Amino acid sequence: MSKEKKNVAVKEEVVKTSTATAAAAAHEHKAGAAQDAIAQIKSKFGDGAIMKFGDVRKTNVDAISTGCLSLDIAFGIGGVPRGRVIEIYGPESSGKTTLAQHIVAEVQKIGGIAAFVDAEHALDPDYAAKIGVNVNELLISQPDSGEQALEIVETLVRSNAVDVIVVDSVAALVPQKEIEGDMGDQHMGLQARLMSQALRKLTGIIAKTKTSVIFINQIRNKIGVFFGNPETTSGGNALKFYCSVRVEVRRAAQIKQGEGIIGNRVKVKIVKNKVAAPFRTCEFDIMYNEGISVAGDLIDTGIQYDVIKKSGNSYSFGDLKLGVGRETAKKMIKEDKKLTAEIRKAIIAEVKSKEVETAGGGKK
Repeated sequence: MSKEKKNVAVKEEVVKTSTATAAAAAHEHKAGAAQDAIAQIKSKFGDGAIMKFGDVRKTNVDAISTGCLSLDIAFGIGGVPRGRVIEIYGPESSGKTTLAQHIVAEVQKIGGIAAFVDAEHALDPDYAAKIGVNVNELLISQPDSGEQALEIVETLVRSNAVDVIVVDSVAALVPQKEIEGDMGDQHMGLQARLMSQALRKLTGIIAKTKTSVIFINQIRNKIGVFFGNPETTSGGNALKFYCSVRVEVRRAAQIKQGEGIIGNRVKVKIVKNKVAAPFRTCEFDIMYNEGISVAGDLIDTGIQYDVIKKSGNSYSFGDLKLGVGRETAKKMIKEDKKLTAEIRKAIIAEVKSKEVETAGGGKK
């Protein structure tokens, strides 16, 4: 190599070294400035105000069971998440309130406190009791206006004592101005603004207090929609954005006994899920005299995960014969709490096993 080429190479090496040194110094300066900013924020707002994401110990999202195993599996975490906003919506008489009441019953079983904000003024205590709700311990409010309802929700959330709050329904949260106005007056966007303001205030404290707030909502049809889905929900778009989970409930079929209708087959779709994979679906029976048929759901889910065997019209769990005919098998499971727990445990173990296989890319 000539002397000139050597000099050029040395100069290039010097430039590279000086550039790297300058970059390292700049990075060190930025890191120091960031640490100063973090220290300033912590001194002003407290230790938990800001941190590196890697310093946070990752934990699973706590969940409250719905009482329906197939639905718990569809949620992906074993039920509705704590500290989040949940929306349950669907057509009339599809089972929205029944589902919410089952969640209330489940949280009461584990010693939690539940509140029901009955904006529709239509809660049936007898039906709630049949589902399993302890109506004597249930906190209930029948507010006069939307503002009053949402203030009650805020107070309950801030108390840090209530595990689940159900608002039935968003469509019935009538703004005070609309109540005071005359029939036929136009009140464009009042309810949407009310919901937007309330959710801005509520979301942060809901997360801190680990309260599950469930909004039941109705379906409306957009005017002038010729292509696509004309259906929408009441209360504007704010609830759609602030929800961690949105649940669509629809009737799939009627359940008949002879000529009489004794219940509905319901299809549920998780249309939005920020805590697990969305778009999962499940189906179960809602009986008019008992709510969700837990035994029927265990049979269907057990067959799906190969825990319960069906041969012709006979059902069996391991070596135990559950009976001939679905209703006979349901009756046996319903009457034996120990058997119910065993089947449930076996299904959950199978679900976890399949999740591990999926995460690992299948069996090897």
